[in-house]
Amino acid sequence: MKKFDIVVVGGGHAGIEAASVGARMGCSVGLITMDRYALGRLSCNPAIGGTAKGHLVREIDALGGIMGKIADPTGIQFRMLNKSKGPAVWSLRCQSDRKLYSAEAYRVINSTENLEIVEDSAIGVLTENGKVVGVKTQSRNDIFCKALILSSGTFLNGLMHTGLNKTIGGRHGEQSSTGITESLVNLGFEYGRLKTGTPPRLRKDTINWNILEEQPGDENPEPFSYQTDISKFPVLPQVSCHISYTDKEVHKILEKGFEFSPMFTGRIQGVGPRYCPSIEDKIVRFADKEKHQLFLEPEGLDSDLIYLNGFSSSLPAEIQYEALKKIKGLENVEMVRPGYAVEYDFFPPHQVDLTLETKLIDGLYFAGQINGTSGYEEAAAQGLIAGINAALKIQGKPEFILKRSQAYIGVLIDDLVTKSTDEPYRMFTSRAEHRLLLRQDNADRRLMKFGFDFGLIPKELFEKVNIREKTIVGGIDYCQTKKYHAREINTFLNATNSNEIDSTETISKLCKRPEIHLKQLLEFNGSINEKAAIDLLKDEIALQQTEIELKYEGYIQRQYEAIAKLERYETTTIPLNFDFNKIKHLSTEGKSKLNKVKPRSIGQASRISGVTPSDISILLVYLKN
Repeated sequence: MKKFDIVVVGGGHAGIEAASVGARMGCSVGLITMDRYALGRLSCNPAIGGTAKGHLVREIDALGGIMGKIADPTGIQFRMLNKSKGPAVWSLRCQSDRKLYSAEAYRVINSTENLEIVEDSAIGVLTENGKVVGVKTQSRNDIFCKALILSSGTFLNGLMHTGLNKTIGGRHGEQSSTGITESLVNLGFEYGRLKTGTPPRLRKDTINWNILEEQPGDENPEPFSYQTDISKFPVLPQVSCHISYTDKEVHKILEKGFEFSPMFTGRIQGVGPRYCPSIEDKIVRFADKEKHQLFLEPEGLDSDLIYLNGFSSSLPAEIQYEALKKIKGLENVEMVRPGYAVEYDFFPPHQVDLTLETKLIDGLYFAGQINGTSGYEEAAAQGLIAGINAALKIQGKPEFILKRSQAYIGVLIDDLVTKSTDEPYRMFTSRAEHRLLLRQDNADRRLMKFGFDFGLIPKELFEKVNIREKTIVGGIDYCQTKKYHAREINTFLNATNSNEIDSTETISKLCKRPEIHLKQLLEFNGSINEKAAIDLLKDEIALQQTEIELKYEGYIQRQYEAIAKLERYETTTIPLNFDFNKIKHLSTEGKSKLNKVKPRSIGQASRISGVTPSDISILLVYLKN
């Protein structure tokens, strides 16, 4: 009989984060997975990060998670997206070597103390008196625990579709997981079906690369992890991706297969990702578009496979292949594997609390696609939070909840719990109300103190961040007081095509001009001899963050003021298991939604769809009394 403090079911991105953090916080952890060498497998696109997702990876790393540390040594292209826009939406993305990523994930997990990999499949949840006590496995061995984290990805009753053909499985070449859904339903949980998809894989040497648009990585790339040695980065040789497009002829060929589409014929009941639609969805939903962009992305340095990003499909294989050969650069392409859709069970996330512990069963946590999310990064963030909270609960310590104003992770979990979802949830920068404060560049300053307190961040790294914080604060103060006189600065301003000043102006105000950079102002006219300027110029990261804080000072201040105004709502707590039915004057829908979600605060209650401002006012009056 095996017994652990924490059992994690599933070795995907949520599972390995949960298992890693639980073990490093001092708990004994059993990680149940069907294949120990498939840990952290990049089952769809072999890439980490992207718009808003890069923010999540940086936050995971700042809290002590492992995704960034796995991505950095296995990345074959790094790009900072949206550099032409404001810093709030800059997002790091890397193309990963699929094989090396999984190998590194296995190395990290296998070398973690207090963590045992159990090759098996979970088929049921064991409970006593409303509390989790363990899990049943396919090998008929019960494994007992104090906390159970389910992070089963797309494997719960997974069903793969290509045209009218369907096979049982959670992804290509792997079996589905059965029994867990039925076990949870018997415990009183409600479930639904979702769908995700993947594009065809192409043979690398059958593509005409010479006629395609090249998309190289950054010349001086940044790593995800704050613990990566920048002097040795990047670790692997860097490669380019390439771009092509569909056209009207391609669309006509694909349309021939619509009568055999499992989505259009009703064979797929699950809802697919609105923000990452299949190519057949794109043709129907965006009928006015004559073409759609495609990205040809390598699966690894030694791999002969190319991932065709933007061409996700579940149409018949022969239709996919016919259409591919009409795409520029793919005239002679060999399709190694067609695209397919995966349909799987999920559990609407209003059934979990902000800690990701379920409301029905004490000690049971859901993390990842089981909560209705899509994406490796969203899953990893949930796994990290579930793992931290499971460990804290076992150790009798206070729970850990991130606010929307603190992190994208806070936005993600609050959205899931408060608003729930009936479609695969994907993170975007637009979901964050305070995104200028939640930039990818300052995740360490925002969150590393928590990771350090949990014992997940080394002391020397935390001290380095504290020193940088002092440098930034001192630099901002210096720039707000240091002034230049017109007679000394106007020549420089003319040279940068910037308007002259009449008398004196602070560095802070001059820095707000888009054509001027802080480094220029600090180095101007001997300022470099002053300590605050020297400290900033010695630390490029501190210099960049100081410049952002100065250039966007007004906007940042308004976001802080907005947070302060809402803080009263966020700090007005609602008792656990509060019965909203006893408040007579609440609307009928409001009562129903409030009892369903069981919000922790007035702020959370106000974000529930169907709860009116009048309901909130009534709640405030009731709680005051």
